[in-house]
Amino acid sequence: MCKFISVLLALTVSVSVGCSSPPVLNGKVTGPIETLTRYQPVAYSEGETDKSVESDRPKSEMAVPEELAPVSSETVMVFEVTSLPELVNLTVESHPRLGDVSWAVNAAKGQAFQAGLYPNPSVDLTGNELGDRTGPGGIWSLFASQEIVTANKLELSEAARLKEVDQASLTVISEQYRLLTDIRQAFFEALTLQRRAEILTNLVQLAEESVSNANELMKAKEAAELDVVQLEVDLERYRADLQATRQALPGVYQKLAASVGRHDLPISKLVGDLETQLPNYDLDEVRWYVLGIHPEIRSAQIGVEQARLELCRAEVEPIPNVTVGAGYTHQSQNRSEDWDIGVSLPIPVWNKNQGNILTAQSRVHRAANQVGVIENEIATRLSAAFATYSAARERSERYKTAILPKAERTYELSRKAYQGGQFEYLRVLQAQRAVAETNLEYIRSLGEMWQSASQIAGLMLEDQWPLAPVGPAK
Repeated sequence: MCKFISVLLALTVSVSVGCSSPPVLNGKVTGPIETLTRYQPVAYSEGETDKSVESDRPKSEMAVPEELAPVSSETVMVFEVTSLPELVNLTVESHPRLGDVSWAVNAAKGQAFQAGLYPNPSVDLTGNELGDRTGPGGIWSLFASQEIVTANKLELSEAARLKEVDQASLTVISEQYRLLTDIRQAFFEALTLQRRAEILTNLVQLAEESVSNANELMKAKEAAELDVVQLEVDLERYRADLQATRQALPGVYQKLAASVGRHDLPISKLVGDLETQLPNYDLDEVRWYVLGIHPEIRSAQIGVEQARLELCRAEVEPIPNVTVGAGYTHQSQNRSEDWDIGVSLPIPVWNKNQGNILTAQSRVHRAANQVGVIENEIATRLSAAFATYSAARERSERYKTAILPKAERTYELSRKAYQGGQFEYLRVLQAQRAVAETNLEYIRSLGEMWQSASQIAGLMLEDQWPLAPVGPAK
């Protein structure tokens, strides 16, 4: 299913850081009117890049000597990334958020290692009665002591910190799939807007031809001025929509580049297929699957184990550690050599760590409750994404199988009726526009479907998604 499931289940503590042909819209009056075809996307292609496009970053006004110029990954990137697999690979390799959570794993390992270290011994050297008349050398004492930790306190402390290492490792997995979801959603948002711009470009061209032809018909007194004005209004509306879409495209491309972690990544055109078939997800099956493997839930479960270890650690804290020592004393007055030994331990009479034990008990209950909270949050996110996905999928399927074919059939009948002298030309234009506008709604539904499906795939920890279409068997 995914290459990180084994990490999730085994709880390892080490992590490796890691165009389309636009719809043919032709409204010429002279000669036979061409048949309007539906939107045909380009087949999804992996690894396809346009190396002729370079970054538009402005050059500095002051030249920098080559030996002083900084070397960075940004200066090496000179090709344009256009497909989703390329963007995903670039994200996994170099996104700073992944580097951040990966360093957190090392930090947690360091804390776990430190928690299990034994206390250092102590050495005391003292000199007394220096310069005394009976013995100017005085009395010198050397005493060494070592605290002996009892009741497995170090082992419990280290085990509790190791749970934090497991949680940090799971955070790396969560962050990766959160990034993949963001990239996929940004990619399909940009691809949808790109397809919309292509359709609107052809729709504007159709509207311009319609206005021109309508003016010719009005001059021939075969059309009313009211019809011409209405066509001009439609033309300006399509132009406004096209201009707004073109103005929005650079922003969504920049958003996509930022999602990848390379804000200056040059993107001017994407390659993708909005009509690739997606699985027919079953909500109940997906929900149980996600609740069984999701790293955020597993991290919350590990939090319960950590809280229990910390409770055990707090309960054994009153058991006193024993400090043992031995010493040597040299007295100059009587020139004696003496040896000392000692044993000390605190007596837990008043402070038995009662407050910390009560706090640890509360944390165990809170951690157990947090598992349910996380499960509900993930189930809510999944349900919301599934609702949007199901609605958009049903709507796009209806457009594909019923609305678009009927709109195209209406256009065909209008065209034939016009050629037979039964319909006015304006009726044909209306049918053509209906097909184009239906295509716009169809593309919008596909975009919503893909963005919500991206969220579902992220919750399911899908690596290779969407799967490339399988070609016909030879």
